Amino acid sequence: MSLAAKRRRTNSTGAAGFGPAASISLHLIGTFDLRQDDRPIELPAGAQRLIAFLGLQKRQMLRVYVAGVLWPDTREVRAMANLRSALWRVHQVGCPVADVSATHLGLARDVTVDVHEVSSQAHTLIGGSVSEPLALDHQALSVDILPDWYDEWIIVERERYRQLRLQALEILAERAMAVGRLAESVEIGLAAVAVEPLRESAQRQLVKAHLANGNVAAALRQYHSYRQLLYDELGLQPSPLMRELIDGLATQP
Repeated sequence: MSLAAKRRRTNSTGAAGFGPAASISLHLIGTFDLRQDDRPIELPAGAQRLIAFLGLQKRQMLRVYVAGVLWPDTREVRAMANLRSALWRVHQVGCPVADVSATHLGLARDVTVDVHEVSSQAHTLIGGSVSEPLALDHQALSVDILPDWYDEWIIVERERYRQLRLQALEILAERAMAVGRLAESVEIGLAAVAVEPLRESAQRQLVKAHLANGNVAAALRQYHSYRQLLYDELGLQPSPLMRELIDGLATQP
């Protein structure tokens, strides 16, 4: 269950079904999942794309802009018609998901979005102002935003989130190692490397975690695997900082 789903919910005093006091959450990490009071809300694909886009933007936008982004390969008249159709389908669920006016629209203010919650915690962690640095669940940082979607707008948002979660994962791994949670440090390091295998800072942190855990062989395997990957992909060698980690250890071809 995502962070949004774990929030304490107040009891609805409205009518049975979709009541005005219900809690609505939008989950975009891993897969699209819109819920009200933990009950899934079914939407067709076009309406899902609209709600996902509104959820990621966190602002009111001109209707014509939204239509142009979601249907870039169609004429404006057709794109606006597609937008009206998607909004009608969203309205049919009877759940207040979108704020719509004659000219603008956005996600309803009370809808919680898991990407924003995790991103906020990651920014706090990176800024060094969090009291319990390991409170952020690294599993939420290990998965892309809607990884099976290939719209241009989602690719941009996914890359922004990817860079943020890489930084947060590296810090989490370092903090876990510092407080003696060595197995967890290795697990988080592996998650960071899985996100971006060519990122040396993530590889370096994972090697450190293996060494802190007393697993010299694992550290060497990780180093040589990274060195081969770096050479095969970019024709480069690891930096001196990376090589210093294994200086004095047993070497292999």
